[in-house]
Amino acid sequence: MVDLRSDTVTRPTREMRRILAEAEVGDDVFGDDPTVHRLEEEVAALLGHEAALFVPSGTMSNAVAVAAHTRPGDEVLLEETAHIFQYEGGGSAALSGVQLWPIRSDTGLPDPRDVSARVRPLGDPHFPISRLLCLENTHNRAGGRVLPMDGFRSVIETARSHGLAVHLDGARLWNAAVASGRPESDYATLCDSVSVCFSKGLGAPVGSAFVGSKELVDRGRLIRKRLGGGMRQVGILAAAALHAVHHHRTRLAEDHARARRLAEGISELAGLDVKLDSVETNIVVAEVVRGTRDFWLRELRERNVWAVGFGGNGVRFVTHLDVDDAGIDLALDALRSIEPE
Repeated sequence: MVDLRSDTVTRPTREMRRILAEAEVGDDVFGDDPTVHRLEEEVAALLGHEAALFVPSGTMSNAVAVAAHTRPGDEVLLEETAHIFQYEGGGSAALSGVQLWPIRSDTGLPDPRDVSARVRPLGDPHFPISRLLCLENTHNRAGGRVLPMDGFRSVIETARSHGLAVHLDGARLWNAAVASGRPESDYATLCDSVSVCFSKGLGAPVGSAFVGSKELVDRGRLIRKRLGGGMRQVGILAAAALHAVHHHRTRLAEDHARARRLAEGISELAGLDVKLDSVETNIVVAEVVRGTRDFWLRELRERNVWAVGFGGNGVRFVTHLDVDDAGIDLALDALRSIEPE
C-alpha cells in the first residue's frame, strides 16, 4: 500500500525511534526540559528570530499566533483558501474572538492592492481594527506552491505600511526553502512570527514551533498554557523533531522529484487533469474530468493507493518520507489501470 493522503502519515524512522527512547527530558512547564530548550534555540536561530516555542500542532501554533498578535474584536486579513481560514475549526473566532476577512487570490498570495483595500480606517467606531496579515508558504490549497519572494516581500511591505503585523503559516516552509534554494530565514525574518511543522515533510511524529521575538514568544507561552498545550517530559518528542531538522530537510528534494514524476504520469491520463507548472514541491492536485472524484478515490483504494478529495472536484496526492520510487511506480500503475466512467 502507498499512502499519498498527506505528508502527516509518516512513521518515525528506526533511528528516530532510538533517539526517542534515549532522549534527555525534564518538565517543560517548569522550563527544565533540556531537549526542548535545544530544539527551540536551534529553530529560532535557523529562522532568524529571537525565540521559539514548542507546541503540539501547527493548528495550535497558528492559534497562538493569532491570539498573541490581536485582541478580541480585531480583524485578521488572509488569503481565502488559507489553512487558518479553511481547516482550523473556526479557532480564530472561538479562541481569539477575532473576525477573518479572506482575500481572493489564484496563487495563494494576496495582491498588495487588495490588502490595502481591506484595511479598515482607524478611529471609526463602525469598524474593527485591522491588526494582522497571515500568509502561508508553501500554500496547501494552491497545490504546494512556493510564494515568490518579490511578491511575498511586496505584500508584507504593504501590510506594514498600514500598521499590520505579519504571521507566516510556514507548516511546509522547509519545502519552500528546498524548492526555492533559499534558507528558511529569508522568508521568516520578513515576518513578525512564523509557525513551522515537524510532523509533515520532516517526518517527526508530533510537533510544531511558534517563532518570533522573545516578548511575543513569552506571550505565546501563556496562550499555549490556556489552550492546554503545556506539556511535561516532552523532550521525547522534541528529540524526534531535532533529528528531523538535522537530517530530513535536504532530502525533501526527493519528495519534490517524486511528486513531479507522479504529476507527469497523471498528465498523460484521460480522466484526470494536472497543471504541471503548479507542481513545485510535494503536493499534486489533479482535477477530475471523467468520472467522479469518489469513483477515482474508490478505485485507487481498491488498488492499495490512498489519496484524498481536495477542493471542488480534485484529488490530492502528497509525497513524503515513506514513499519511495517503488511507491510512485505502484501509484502510476494503479492510475493507468483505471477506466473512468
